Amino acid sequence: MTIDEFNALDPEAAVALVLTTARVSSWADAVVAARPYASAEALIAAARDLGRSWGAAEVDEAMAAHPRIGEAPTGQGVDADHSRKEQSSMAGADPAVAAGIADGNIAYERTFGRVFLIRAAGRTPEEILGALRLRLRNDPETETLVVAGELLNIAELRLQQALA
Repeated sequence: MTIDEFNALDPEAAVALVLTTARVSSWADAVVAARPYASAEALIAAARDLGRSWGAAEVDEAMAAHPRIGEAPTGQGVDADHSRKEQSSMAGADPAVAAGIADGNIAYERTFGRVFLIRAAGRTPEEILGALRLRLRNDPETETLVVAGELLNIAELRLQQALA
């Protein structure tokens, strides 16, 4: 899709598209309301700026669409398709690394009450495991900020792909 095509979408369709990148309703509405954009880069910059204020409520809303790292996404649709592609490096993970991620996921969920989220695209399973172990040391407030940043990184990557 080109930026001109995005700008021309009816508001409902544009919001639906933006929601495929991060399921934060107020953010998607704000991104669409700021149209028209002069370029894909301008759209991505605006989306990033609008997402910088995400807190616990936005994180909770967006996290509902994310599966555990290392587990095959179930179901059909855009969210599952994104996750399958973004986590493709996990398919060849060393069994010890995969087990470490599975154990880390359990510890993370006990500590923070949500699944561990990281922009998996472009990262090796070893890098993901290292980040998971490091982030288990965070306090809840710090981790919410980290997750918000990861969600925004994922949204930016997905927007770039949608407008490629």
